[in-house]
Amino acid sequence: MNERNPNIFPALRYRDANAAIEWLKEAFGFEENAVHRGNDGRVHHAELRLGTGIVMVGEQREGGWMGGNADARASTASIYAVVDDPDAHCERARSAGAEVVRELTDMDYGSREYSARDLEGNLWSFGTYDPYAGAG
Repeated sequence: MNERNPNIFPALRYRDANAAIEWLKEAFGFEENAVHRGNDGRVHHAELRLGTGIVMVGEQREGGWMGGNADARASTASIYAVVDDPDAHCERARSAGAEVVRELTDMDYGSREYSARDLEGNLWSFGTYDPYAGAG
């Protein structure tokens, strides 16, 4: 993977952000970069790292602020992450209960990748295609 720092940080809202954080760590191999909780234990803001990438996670909020009440399965958005070994990554995700919605595929542009939904239905894809690889 390229060691450049990303400049786009996807932000996801979950009904139960604490459960989502634990699941994302187990299924997809994320590591906690920072987690900020209120006195009630609710996640106000979290940053999870996978390689050099970071996704921000928080708890859904009333009124739909920052996508608070969106239906992930109806969303037009998804997240793509570069991984070194998509086969092992897919097996890890499947073992943790991820719903694999696109099996491992060798794409005509040279990538090997798969897609899965997380515990609240958000769509994630993982593969070897690196947009930075051809960038100068």
